[in-house]
Amino acid sequence: MTTPASALQLRSLVTTDQKVELFLDSVAVPEPGPTEVLIRVEAAPINPSDLGLLLAGADVTAAVASGTPDRPVVTAPLPAAAMRAMQARVGVPMAVGNEGAGTVVAAGSSDAARALIGKTVAAAGGSMYGQYRAVDVAFCLELPDGTAAADGASSFVNPMTALGMVETMRMEGHTALVHTAAASNLGQMLVRLCLSEEVPLVNIVRKPEQEELLRAAGASHVCNSAAPSFMDDLVAALKATGATLGFDAIGGGKLTSQILTAMEAAASAGTSFSRYGSTVHKQVYIYGGLDRAPTELTRNFGMAWGVGGWLLTPFLGRIGLEGMARLRARVAAELTTTFASSYTDKVTLAGALDLSAITAYARQATGSKYLILPNG
Repeated sequence: MTTPASALQLRSLVTTDQKVELFLDSVAVPEPGPTEVLIRVEAAPINPSDLGLLLAGADVTAAVASGTPDRPVVTAPLPAAAMRAMQARVGVPMAVGNEGAGTVVAAGSSDAARALIGKTVAAAGGSMYGQYRAVDVAFCLELPDGTAAADGASSFVNPMTALGMVETMRMEGHTALVHTAAASNLGQMLVRLCLSEEVPLVNIVRKPEQEELLRAAGASHVCNSAAPSFMDDLVAALKATGATLGFDAIGGGKLTSQILTAMEAAASAGTSFSRYGSTVHKQVYIYGGLDRAPTELTRNFGMAWGVGGWLLTPFLGRIGLEGMARLRARVAAELTTTFASSYTDKVTLAGALDLSAITAYARQATGSKYLILPNG
């Protein structure tokens, strides 16, 4: 396959006048280094973890479109707080996209790189919202023969996060999990993974149709945070599972506190009263920010508790290259089963800058996921 000299790449720029500008730039197609492969990117998902870099906290409801159909430009204002956080980015156009998949069209001199020529691979090399990307083979996952790029595009962030949650549970001595925003692509993966691993899982959603979706997938414990009986339902599920570790994708508001409160109620059931609460350690990790409001804690859950942040990259550093290779091998083996992803819409690079598309994926609605097809 002949590669062009230049190709399109989606970029995000924070400007001095307190705006973010999204545009398609023409960039040189790189020559792969000795241990690199050149991927013709055919599919790349828009994950919540991509939106911080892409949108920079902009007010997308006030976004304005300009440019041409082939080279759209979108400009949106940045709130003062977001602008303060983005000072280091001002004037620096940044490429976006944590992961994606496509065909290897060229390779460096190493045997490992050359072995991938013509193969379909998934990659977690960043800058994947572009038509071509040079990536070190260490960050590539060869997909099974016949696997479409769209099926492998989300093979890193969500699958490795789901596996990381279960691994963290075991490393820290817990035996069951709680997960919020549980009807998402990641949440559905976690349901399938926990079923296969026989790990008790409490799923928290906010809509009846999401309850039905997860129960149809085999979930035993599903609690609706919008239901009047939510806290009673959650305590009952925690008593049944013994879950003392939660992963919260919401972040803001009261949900983290509610989970800890319910864990304490479940742990204290049938025990003698102590003004310090139970001795059972209860932990919630916030790993997302679907709600940007402050996290509210009402400390009625004793003294044995913790709230922290959890990110995939530091976790992978904890388990090392051998552990990461083990998890990636499992993802490859179960890519179209346990770790399958579904998408509500597929767009080109230009389509990703359509105002209606931006409004949709910026909402981060559960069950709504966009896939970019950089080469059409």
